[in-house]
Amino acid sequence: MKQIIPMMMMMMSNNPSFKKTNSFPLTTQQAPNSQDQPTSYWRSPHHHHHHHKIEFPTSPEVPEQGDQIFHAAHPQHPISQTYLPDLFTCASCKEFGSGLRFTCTDCDYQLHDFCALAPPALKRHPIHPLHKVIFFHKPVKGGILKSRCDICDKPTKGSVFKCTICSFQMHPCCAMLSTEIFNISLHPYTLGLLPMPGQSSNGDPAGLACGECNRRRSGRVYRCTICDYHLHAVCAKNMVNGLRANGLKGIEKASMIGTAAKVASQSGEGIHWRAH
Repeated sequence: MKQIIPMMMMMMSNNPSFKKTNSFPLTTQQAPNSQDQPTSYWRSPHHHHHHHKIEFPTSPEVPEQGDQIFHAAHPQHPISQTYLPDLFTCASCKEFGSGLRFTCTDCDYQLHDFCALAPPALKRHPIHPLHKVIFFHKPVKGGILKSRCDICDKPTKGSVFKCTICSFQMHPCCAMLSTEIFNISLHPYTLGLLPMPGQSSNGDPAGLACGECNRRRSGRVYRCTICDYHLHAVCAKNMVNGLRANGLKGIEKASMIGTAAKVASQSGEGIHWRAH
C-alpha cells in the first residue's frame, strides 16, 4: 500500500520538534492530546492502540484496516477501511478515488480515507497558514459564481475545507497537499508550490505546461527547485487519491470512466509531502 505522509500535523501541534524536520511518519502515539486537537467525526465500536501510520491526522485512535467504524455522515451502517483498485466516487467530496477507502458492506457508500477521517478544522495549514479552515460536509455556496477550489480550480461539489474569514476553500484531497512535494518516481528533485497564478493578456489562465499531463490549465502549480519542471496541483492530487498508482490518472469526468475500465497494475511508488 502506498504511503502518503502529509505534514498537516505541523498546524495541529505546538510541539517545536515537529518544525525541525521536513517529513516524518505519524503513528498513533505521536498524535497530540492538546486542547487544539479536534474531535473526530467517527467512533469505533472497538478501540485499538496499534502503531499505525495514517493518511490524515485526526485522532489518537485510528482504526486498523478492516476494522468497522460509524461515521456521522452514514450512521445507519458501519464502514470499514479497505483497499480496492477500482475507480469510485467519494460520497463526501464527490471526487474520484481509487485504492484505499472506507466502504459500507450493506450498501454502496464509499469514502476517501482522508474524507472519512477529516477533522472539524485545520489550523495553520501550510498553503493557508493565516486562518483556520473549517470542514463543511456540504459545499458552501459562492453566490452567482460557481464554487471552486483555490488549489486545483475544480468545482467543489461536496465536502470542503473553507476559511470563514476569507473566501479560501479547498477539497479534502487538496488539503492533503503541502508547499513542497518529493516523489522520486515522478521527478528526482523537490517541487515547490508557486504563488497564485495570474491571468494572461487575453483573459485565459496563465497556466504552465505540466510535466505530468503535458497541458496548460488553471490552478496552483508546483515547480522544481533545480530545473524547469512543473506539476499542476490537480495532477498532484492523483498521487493522493490513488488514481495514479492504479493507472487511472487523467480521469476528470464521468464520461471518461469507460476509457479507464482496464486498471493498470500498481506502480508501488512512494510519496512524501513536505512543509516549511
